[in-house]
Amino acid sequence: LLISSVTNPFQNPLHQCGHMLFSIGGGKAIGSIHQCGSIYFYFMKKKWVCQSSGGGWKELQEDRIIAFTGNSNADSVVQFKLQQPVFARFLRLLPLDWNPNGRIGLRLEAYGCPYKSDVASFDGSGCLLYKFSPNPTPIRTAKDSISLKFKTLQNSGTLIHTEGLHDRSLTLELHKGTLLLHLRKADCQRADSKPQFSASPGPESHTVVSLGSLLDDLHWHHVAIERVSGHVNFTVDKSTQQIQVPAELSPFEINEISFGGVQCHGTQMVLSRRNFHGCLENLLWNEVNVNDLAKQRQKVSITGNVTFTCAEPVSVPVTFAGTQSYLQLPGAALHLQFRTWNRAGLLLTFDLQQQVGSLWLYLSETRVRLQIHKAGRILLDVVTGFGLNDGQWHSVDLTARRGRLTITVDKEESSTAHASPSFPVVSGNNLFFGGCPDSKNNQECRNPFNVFQGCMRHIRVDNNAVDLIKVQQMLIGNYSDLQIDMCGIIDRCSPSHCEHRGRCTQSWSTFHCNCSNTGYSGATCHSSVYEQSCEVYKHKGNTTGLYYIDVDGSGLIKPQLIYCNMTDKTWMVIQHNNTELTKLKASSGINQHLAYFNYSADAEQLGAIITQAEHCEQEVFYHCRKSRLLNTPDGSPFTWWVGRTDEPQTYWGGAVPGSQQCGCGLQGNCIDSDHYCNCDADRKEWAADSGLLIHKENLPVRWVVVGDIQRPESEAAYRVSPLRCHGDKNFWNAAFFNKETSYLHFPTFHGELSADISFLFKTTASSGVFLENLGIKDFIRVELSSPMEVVFSFDVGNGPFEVRVETGGMALNDDRWHRVRAERNVKEASLCVDSFPGTTQKAPADGHIHLQLNSQLFVGGTASRMKGFLGCIRSAKITPGVSPGCPGHCSSYGHLCQNQARCVERYNGFSCDCGLSAYAGPFCQREVSAYFKPGTSVQYTFKEPYELTRNTSTQSQSSSIYSDLTLRGENVSFSFRTTQSPALLLYICSYYREYLAVLLNRNGKKQRDFKKKIQIKKYFLAFLNISMIRMFTGSILLFCFQIDQQRREDFNLSSDTEFNAIKSVVLGKVQESGELDPEIARLNSLGFSGCLSVVQFNSITPLKAALLYPNTSPVIVTGPLAESTCGSSSPANTYPAETTHPLSDHSGTVGTGEPIVNAIKSDSALIGGVIAVVIFVILSALAVMVRFLYRRKVTFHSQEPKSIKPEADSPEYPFHSEPTSQNVLSENQKEYFI
Repeated sequence: LLISSVTNPFQNPLHQCGHMLFSIGGGKAIGSIHQCGSIYFYFMKKKWVCQSSGGGWKELQEDRIIAFTGNSNADSVVQFKLQQPVFARFLRLLPLDWNPNGRIGLRLEAYGCPYKSDVASFDGSGCLLYKFSPNPTPIRTAKDSISLKFKTLQNSGTLIHTEGLHDRSLTLELHKGTLLLHLRKADCQRADSKPQFSASPGPESHTVVSLGSLLDDLHWHHVAIERVSGHVNFTVDKSTQQIQVPAELSPFEINEISFGGVQCHGTQMVLSRRNFHGCLENLLWNEVNVNDLAKQRQKVSITGNVTFTCAEPVSVPVTFAGTQSYLQLPGAALHLQFRTWNRAGLLLTFDLQQQVGSLWLYLSETRVRLQIHKAGRILLDVVTGFGLNDGQWHSVDLTARRGRLTITVDKEESSTAHASPSFPVVSGNNLFFGGCPDSKNNQECRNPFNVFQGCMRHIRVDNNAVDLIKVQQMLIGNYSDLQIDMCGIIDRCSPSHCEHRGRCTQSWSTFHCNCSNTGYSGATCHSSVYEQSCEVYKHKGNTTGLYYIDVDGSGLIKPQLIYCNMTDKTWMVIQHNNTELTKLKASSGINQHLAYFNYSADAEQLGAIITQAEHCEQEVFYHCRKSRLLNTPDGSPFTWWVGRTDEPQTYWGGAVPGSQQCGCGLQGNCIDSDHYCNCDADRKEWAADSGLLIHKENLPVRWVVVGDIQRPESEAAYRVSPLRCHGDKNFWNAAFFNKETSYLHFPTFHGELSADISFLFKTTASSGVFLENLGIKDFIRVELSSPMEVVFSFDVGNGPFEVRVETGGMALNDDRWHRVRAERNVKEASLCVDSFPGTTQKAPADGHIHLQLNSQLFVGGTASRMKGFLGCIRSAKITPGVSPGCPGHCSSYGHLCQNQARCVERYNGFSCDCGLSAYAGPFCQREVSAYFKPGTSVQYTFKEPYELTRNTSTQSQSSSIYSDLTLRGENVSFSFRTTQSPALLLYICSYYREYLAVLLNRNGKKQRDFKKKIQIKKYFLAFLNISMIRMFTGSILLFCFQIDQQRREDFNLSSDTEFNAIKSVVLGKVQESGELDPEIARLNSLGFSGCLSVVQFNSITPLKAALLYPNTSPVIVTGPLAESTCGSSSPANTYPAETTHPLSDHSGTVGTGEPIVNAIKSDSALIGGVIAVVIFVILSALAVMVRFLYRRKVTFHSQEPKSIKPEADSPEYPFHSEPTSQNVLSENQKEYFI
């Protein structure tokens, strides 16, 4: 609790106290103010203004609110919580209105905390220089920050300047009351040069970012500059702007920082002509207090006059806020300073002596004009200055000496005007500033112009400064409706509420948006003047032609000129720069041709158009003679294209993604049945492949690479047609509400400052709520209040606000479509229904502006127990912040996706993407398994790398598509079941005759064999399921073996080669055995008998591809292969035969979420008999099985082969087998599970 004060109650209710002053005692940080009526008397104050003083008075504001509602009785407490704390020494309360009933009393409490202040005062000639210790190898930190507070009366000056490595610098400069942050590299600019504003800096760039306004008001302003990784956060008071800066241009690798001025080094020049004149408080560099270091003379040097106390300059401004404001002073010649946003207004008027006439000094079209009138005639007219309504302080000097009248603006010779009247210009008794007293009998002051709204200060009369505090105390002069000792100017364009690049201008009480050439309209340039698709234009009666399409309405995507072809389907045609047929011929030294397509719409617009459309297509043509296209069936493609996903696509028109086919290959009618494209036949005659690309996720075609054009006889030609889309999913998206309790709900509507709502409806009901969203106090609602009236209502804290449109007797419940459009922004709210006259209502000039909601958005219904809507709503668009569906399903259900599967968000749920997993099923938990026989083989073939078919110059180009052929870290995992030993489990080979083999030793050992005779052996049981191998190639080979989940071992092996150009992964028998290592070849001749499951090599799943996608995967299957459940972790039959149980075998219900139970009723005797029979049968079966297994065990041992020698276990003969070993395996290849 900082202060607690009670005022004495008094009887007279209206304006008996000008203001109430409260001392906090030293500087404090105020967080909230509470007030209530006195203990014994009812306090009936309606509104009040709170002002704080930390050197000058300033009104406390939240949202633009200056006047706050007080309490209505003696008991309740009204709290005013500040969004950010205010630092002040005094509080001043100005009552604006009182209830005439009862006595007046007030109790006020202010809450906050003590505040430590370390200040330094600069007079415009001094500075602090903070030098860092020299470091030849600077360490780049992840985060750096500079923070401070400043206050000043000067509108320009340099606060911070840093000098860093490689000619990089950062400068914080106050320029005309706005802070400019300069980020520069290389030579800095001179003081008279103009900085180039840019979004991101280049190699020799100068980036400038501006923030804040009217900061020369002698109040403390907080500034923070923070670098986090690749961006800089620039904060001034409540506003923050983020600047993306590349790490190599980071300005925080610095040698020194100067505060209050700029230090010049070498050829670098000063950005500003002025040093800072004012006070800096709490200078912090990475939490280091620079002021403390300066006081102790540690690492900080002081140049010029810098003191560590903040002197308070004498400046008492006065605010002319209303139409009745004026200031009356006695005197003659004068000087004054003023600031305003208005283009016109009276500055000064007085009557001349000897009844010569009246002098008026006023603003006219942003210029200062002086006129002397008498009896309706203009005796003198002088004009000077320009653009004086910019909110900056401007000075005016008026002197009359020796028959010469002089007016000077801003003490500049170019803004000085002279006149030589034939009469003396001497003032009468009084000077009137800003306006005139409101009195019909007042003949001394007349104002035919607008009143002045703005601030004045430094008023000098007869060459003496006017003490405005004495004026406030009624010791000199007179005044009305003034705010003395404060300037209440507000910059309503900082930040600007004009959207879509609208230009903001302002007056004293409001702002205006110029929406010219933006494509948007409305008070804040929020609403698009164009439609969202060609479909909408067609249904407004338009025909084929060029139209501007704004695909997201009032969103951030710019409108785009698009050709609309209005046929039976409405096509949107997006052109690009190369729609003609392009011919290519063989040329020496050119191995590839690259074509880039620049569309008439940018990437963001294209993405939105394609997403919104129901169907998109783009036709591609390739004409060839001795020029192969995709090099099917087994080679690497010579030609590919890239879409908006920036991924190479190796399929052509008419085929499907990932197929590496053309349309003829998919339809089976290519000219050569051995190839999947006509051009891949490589004939001397001309051929062609063409077709439509219709998969929207890959469109449009951004660039095409044509490869097979280097041979002497090669010729080719290609063409890519424009992108065409039809349909508008949003326009026909509809919902039918057949009950008053029906509704749709969406996430909270986030339209804090501006929002628009549009939809079509048809109904036969007389009333109902279209949509509603509630907050704690705020709300927004659109409803059909009667058959002939629609109401748009909301509350942002200023009380309920309604906009109504009446249809003039025409009923809206005629079961026909009607269009509703509502918009709300900080200036006004509007409502339109069909073509009826719309209604617009202005928002309060100084009221709450943020719409704060916290519940769900209801469409077709309501959460406030109002009547819901009956009928249809179509083409609903609610912006910003509302979209179909509710993202975030994966955060709740993503854990259901197992075995490294990826959770994918869907409109109405989620799905598990098993593409990178060896498992399948809805949740990627079903093991993909198959039973192998000795002749079974599955070979997954990688595409042939370019380096084997092209010269060296093309190797870097080919690697851009298939970069995974050189392996640096491998993950191999699979499950197996077998009784065969020895066995070849997995074989991986390269085009350079390198190989990796996973072998099973005959005596229960598993071995991994590499070229160069690197061998590792480890004993294990033959029936364990999982074996995972991980390899990192390079100078060191790291092997990680894990058998099941019980034991893991790592091995490091030296090697001088990488595993390059992988050719194939083989499961089972290797068919191409000509180049096999002799030992591997002998083992391969036996084949593999058993079960393989969930086989994965890096991201490749060869077994899954062979079983589930045999037609679209590069797999070759030899011998019998069928999917089986043999790899399941639970005991099961290892053979592929499966047993199914029809539902007809069970009675009960299915799909209820409950177990299926026997629904047949029987008496207890029958149930007991059945149970007894079942028990007897089970016991008998167990006895027979035990006896059978015992006899089988004896047979197994008696038939064990005698030809296998014990020395075969030695490392020299790890895989030697007799010719009879295959028969032995076949006789004993059985498993039993009890």
